[in-house]
Order: sequence, then C-alpha cells, then structure tokens
Amino acid sequence: MFDVGWSEMAVIALVALVVIGPKDLPKAMRTAAFWVRKARGLAAEFHSGLNEMVREAELEEAREAIRSAKNLNIDRAIENTVDPTGTVSEAFRTPKELALPPDTPLGVAAAPEPPTVVPEQIEPPATEPAPKQVGAASTGTA
Repeated sequence: MFDVGWSEMAVIALVALVVIGPKDLPKAMRTAAFWVRKARGLAAEFHSGLNEMVREAELEEAREAIRSAKNLNIDRAIENTVDPTGTVSEAFRTPKELALPPDTPLGVAAAPEPPTVVPEQIEPPATEPAPKQVGAASTGTA
C-alpha cells in the first residue's frame, strides 16, 4: 500500500530516536501500533460490509432467477422453440380442435354437444300386454 522499504524504515527509526528520545520511544511505538491496529480493524469491517452487500445483491438475483423459473410454462416454451409460427401444430389439429380458440393447448377436446331433442320426436313407450297365466288360478275354479 505505502511501499516502504527497509532503508526508509531505518531512516524513520533514526529520526524518531533523535526527535522523541530513547526514553519515550517505546511508548510512542505502542501508541502507533494501537492506531495501526484500529485502522486495520476499521478497514476489515468496511471490507466485510461491502462483501455482505455484494452477497445480498447476488442472492436477490438468484431469487429472481428462481421465481422466473418457477413461473415458466415449459410446454409453451418448447412449443415456441420448436414451432414458433404454429404451422406444425395447426397441421396436426383435428376438426374438433379447429373449432377451439387458438390458445387452447393441443389434446384438449371440446365437450361434445348434447343432442337436441324436439318434444314431438319423443314416442311414448310401448306397453306390452300382461302375460297370460296358465293353470287353475286362471280359471277361477278350484
């Protein structure tokens, strides 16, 4: 970061020895070490905060990707990829399917129309004659 070599450190130590003096030099070194440690701690905290923000941003992107994958209609995506114009699927539609709206998926048939019955066409059920009973009970004599 600062690129200080051994020769520069020796010059700084010699100047500090002359200016501060040999008696107060250990106390000054401890104070300098304290502030360097504090600065490094603040830099590490700042760096970890930035890393946390980057991780949260990446997680949000991953969440969005999962949401979009969850809402993906695979059948529609494959159909659009294989047959984007719809000509192939149109060729395979049956007459019943052709009566359906175009956005109806293939294979879904319309409900069959119930036959219309006109009341005049309904015939009353034929009544059959009661079967004849054979035997003594039919003559009424004993």
